[in-house]
Amino acid sequence: MPVLNRIAAFADEMKGWRRHLHAHPELEFDCFETAAFIEARLREIGVDEIHTGIAKTGIVAVINGAAPGPVIGLRADMDALPIIETSGAEHASKIEGRAHSCGHDGHVTMLLGAAKYLTETRRFAGKVVLMFQPAEEEGGGGEVMVKEGVMDRFNISQVYGIHNAPNRPLGQFVTTPGPLMAAVDTLWLTVTGKGGHAANPHELVDPLIAVTGMAMALQTIVARNTDPNDSLVISVTQIHGGTATNIIPETAMMTATIRSFNPEIRDMAEARIRAILEGHAAAYGVSIDVNYERGYPPTINDAAKADFAAEVAREISGADMVDARVTREMGAEDFSYMLEARPGAYLFMGTGEGPGLHHPAYDFNDEAAPIGASFFARLVERAQPLV
Repeated sequence: MPVLNRIAAFADEMKGWRRHLHAHPELEFDCFETAAFIEARLREIGVDEIHTGIAKTGIVAVINGAAPGPVIGLRADMDALPIIETSGAEHASKIEGRAHSCGHDGHVTMLLGAAKYLTETRRFAGKVVLMFQPAEEEGGGGEVMVKEGVMDRFNISQVYGIHNAPNRPLGQFVTTPGPLMAAVDTLWLTVTGKGGHAANPHELVDPLIAVTGMAMALQTIVARNTDPNDSLVISVTQIHGGTATNIIPETAMMTATIRSFNPEIRDMAEARIRAILEGHAAAYGVSIDVNYERGYPPTINDAAKADFAAEVAREISGADMVDARVTREMGAEDFSYMLEARPGAYLFMGTGEGPGLHHPAYDFNDEAAPIGASFFARLVERAQPLV
């Protein structure tokens, strides 16, 4: 791997940063200790500006180049997951029920490593703005940062981010022009009937029969209302109801996740879901409470920026380790809000074999951090070269 020599020289320091973050995970917007740690490292590194309290615990740091020029934004998310870690690592989470099982500790480390290199060398024009963002997993911290004006406040003209990808070869980069990840919406449904003794179902209105019928009917939206050339996923993820074997409950609930790329398909899916639920409620004689939440929009790369980022990745990992036309996926990411605000690109970077993302045994591969930091650093130098 042609990791930049200076970054390779402080790889052990980066490992220490990452393992500290891994042992002290925080959730959503409440990343206070994480932010304090990042701020302390940025002050040691010597960046030119540090702005705190953005999206509650987010941080923006600015590094000035050696000549006037535009501003490039780089982003790392920093929140963890509500999960019990089973990695067995010495640096495993010290907080029960929280773990960095998505590798955001590694994302922060990569950006800090790039910051250290860029502050020392400053072989670029303009400025680089480093965005350390809370609440990617839940809460949409990326949207909050955009709404709080980071793009305009810091005059960012283009923006980039990386997500680690376990079970891809170490250092492999993949991306694609246009849609890379899907929009995500969520359905919460409560069905209310008339409960009572299960020996007398004819006297009752069974919400369990209704909710299971609804769950099955939702599958017809993909099968019969969607062009096979379009992408849509509707997955029922929870059905709950009942307390005993001889009781028909009063209520039952269901949740579902809805993933799409095309705005028209997204609108169609919501309209059909509502129509099916209302029709089935009438047929079964139950009442329903529907909460349909529009979540993160699709993550759409600017075509030129995605090709440029892939070109830079080839410098770091070699041409055979970059796929610039990877198949889009149905996962979602709130970096999408930043890409709506500014042109840019999002990439996945392989971290080698091991447990997958959101698995309780997942642990970021420290060998990947210098590769990601080198990519970020070289991206800045290529995007805003000194003349």
